[in-house]
Amino acid sequence: MTDNATAEASQNPVPAAAATEGAAAVDPAAPAAAATAEAAAPDAAGEATATAAADGGEARAARAPRSGSRRGGRGRGGNRPAGATGAAPAAAAPAQGQPAPKAQGPRRTHPVLEQLAGFYPHLFGAQFLPLKRGIFQDLQDAHPGAFEKEDLKAALGLHTRSTRYLQVVAEGRQRHDLQGQAVEAMAPEHIHHALLEVFRRKKPRDGEDLVAKLRRRIAQAYEASGLTREAYDALVRGRDERANALLDEAFAEVAERDAKAEALLRAYEASGCTSVEQFADMYGMEQRNVGQMLARARRPRSAAAPAAAEPDMDTDAGAESGAPAGSNAAA
Repeated sequence: MTDNATAEASQNPVPAAAATEGAAAVDPAAPAAAATAEAAAPDAAGEATATAAADGGEARAARAPRSGSRRGGRGRGGNRPAGATGAAPAAAAPAQGQPAPKAQGPRRTHPVLEQLAGFYPHLFGAQFLPLKRGIFQDLQDAHPGAFEKEDLKAALGLHTRSTRYLQVVAEGRQRHDLQGQAVEAMAPEHIHHALLEVFRRKKPRDGEDLVAKLRRRIAQAYEASGLTREAYDALVRGRDERANALLDEAFAEVAERDAKAEALLRAYEASGCTSVEQFADMYGMEQRNVGQMLARARRPRSAAAPAAAEPDMDTDAGAESGAPAGSNAAA
């Protein structure tokens, strides 16, 4: 299926990740699934316009004066071909030997996509869902002999490159099997590359800053991944320098928010306040925002606490045996 947004030429400064690279990032093991069977309605407006023009021509011809009411030979009946009437033709007939113009029909999708939309409307119908890796083989196993391999590959390639599919990948939704069950999380790098491609295809509205919006989405995806900056960077950084610059800006934005949250937590702990509400009233801040920032600052501490509480087995064993840590007591 050809996506309208895919055909648009992007004119905004959002980094241009290649479409093929975005599709491969979405599902490197296999294409993802089939697009919905949508069809554009016939051009009823065009037909109505042609009908109105024909009716108007007949009406004007009906009001035309007879041959005797005009001067000159052009309007006299003697100059008319035998059998001609006073009504002019409503529309010019097609030239002899030329086929009559056909009415514009509905836009068709890849036939395999139509089949898959019929088989799995919960995946490829009005709403798309990210598909599990290996879905190509799953479809062949579920419908032996129903699809030619090359046709199925081409159809799934169209689906995974469509903007609608990339949008749900960029949202970080889980991958689903043919039964519509969530089976695996979307990889952070797939989310990142889908974000770049979706925003590359967008056209900015009046006053819309797509670059700033994309930077915020990258920061959100980074935080949702739960990875360290180094681990996330190693997964998503590519060859596009503009995209890499946006990634660095998103990292800086997250670091700034973390620093503000940590400073607020320290101020709260030093204030002697017994509740978030009391602290928020003291500084004229919104209680909800204060609560969110305090929770943000406490997350790293909570993650570090179990690691600090976990005993070092080598150290304990050495202390109990009277041997230095890491030494072989049996020796």
